[in-house]
Amino acid sequence: MRFTRTAIAAAGLASAATAYAAEASGSDVLVLSEGNFTSTVEAEPLMLVEFYAPWCGHCKNLAPQYEEAATSLKQNGIKLAKVDCTVETEVCAAQEVAGYPTLKVSRKGVFTEYNGARKADGIVSYMQKQSLPAISTLTADSITEFKGKDKVVAIAYLSDKDAADLEVITKVAEAHRDDYLFGVAHDESLAKAAGVTAPALVLYRKFDEPEVKFDKKFSQDDVVSFLKAESVPLIDELGPENFMTYAGSGLPLAYLFADPESKDLQSQVESLRPLAKENKGKLNFVWIDAVKFANHAKSLNIQSENWPAFAIQDIEKNLKFPLEDIASDLTSKVSSFVGQYTKGDLKPSIKSEPIPADQDGPVHVLVSDEFDKIVGDDSKDMLVEFYAPWCGHCKKLAPTYDQLGEKYAAHKDKVLIAKMDATANDIPPSAGFQIQSFPTIKFKAAGSKEWIEFQGDRSLEGFVEFIGQNGKHKVSVDLEPVNDTAADAAKKDDAPHHEEL
Repeated sequence: MRFTRTAIAAAGLASAATAYAAEASGSDVLVLSEGNFTSTVEAEPLMLVEFYAPWCGHCKNLAPQYEEAATSLKQNGIKLAKVDCTVETEVCAAQEVAGYPTLKVSRKGVFTEYNGARKADGIVSYMQKQSLPAISTLTADSITEFKGKDKVVAIAYLSDKDAADLEVITKVAEAHRDDYLFGVAHDESLAKAAGVTAPALVLYRKFDEPEVKFDKKFSQDDVVSFLKAESVPLIDELGPENFMTYAGSGLPLAYLFADPESKDLQSQVESLRPLAKENKGKLNFVWIDAVKFANHAKSLNIQSENWPAFAIQDIEKNLKFPLEDIASDLTSKVSSFVGQYTKGDLKPSIKSEPIPADQDGPVHVLVSDEFDKIVGDDSKDMLVEFYAPWCGHCKKLAPTYDQLGEKYAAHKDKVLIAKMDATANDIPPSAGFQIQSFPTIKFKAAGSKEWIEFQGDRSLEGFVEFIGQNGKHKVSVDLEPVNDTAADAAKKDDAPHHEEL
């Protein structure tokens, strides 16, 4: 998805006063434009900037949360701002904004990606972490307040001479400053009050057991594993505001899909608590609103809408293990299922359309059930489009892609032009990649195991040139004049488009 750099029709409206127009209307979010963007961000030691489009649904949902966070962060001296990318196209192009909303953290004009939640409390928590040093030195006067600064706070109790353990904690803190608040206390009386003897690490939480002690020798790997396992509740409700926390934990997610209106909801959730405790550090257990997020259940290959249902998802490997028909004996069936999973006895579920009875079209229709067989043919150069039926870019590409298939029809023994509906078929783990946007077009030369992503001109000429340059067989095809309708479909529309998987 690419942004065109068009001229701004009303450049004269971009002035310093624009940044504070929002404040004049009672908003705590600054409005930035081309005229004041650079001067405003460079003047602030820390600022969060949202790049948005007024028509974007996700932006509309974020707006009240962003406003609430801006008001809360005023007391910390941290400002939040926004840029309308439908007006300030040059600003957004310079920041390489590729979707809406995009949030970036600015430190005196130097930008980094925002990786926090998109609810008010998550934004506040994230920006407070950004405002603090990676690790704060605590005293008797500051430690109590520090413990309550976030949902999860890690405090190391170390002697002044314990340089080795301090180095471990400092490295962890620097690598995970976006995730946790870190403090260090050198006062022996503070360790005594905490019920520990230096060296020690205590995690203070606003859920489950309020204090959890690290019980191993300090090493970066062990400390990080401890933090990931203990920084989430034993079993919690999952939603957009905390999904990234779980996704970034490195642990597979164990979902209970439940009807939030069910009178049995609480008992269903509580019945899995012992299992969650038994598998802590191996799986993160959550429950999710199955009615509201029924599409997410389908994405995990849960076919029916008979709730409750259960699934395990290994996000890093994109593996899915669904379990349905559990209402009659939820605890027993889930316990057995989890046991099989942890032993490695379960096979992942891979969604696939039926293998086509014939391949009469100009483009080979690829499905998951034959993916390994087809792409495993090392004798052919292969170009594969991964698309979504609803994707506007995919629809516009279709006539050109069909023409491409026709051009290579006489060379099917050497060049395969294929397409795969990535909403109806899972990308098998054997592929070695996942799809993040539509259309994604991948190429693999004959005899090679490496996939190259096509990022060139999506025209007939562009594809043929790419295949000729990167393919092993160097097949030559004649390029007749491109049909005007296909050319217009492939090249028309300079306006920005933003589609999400």
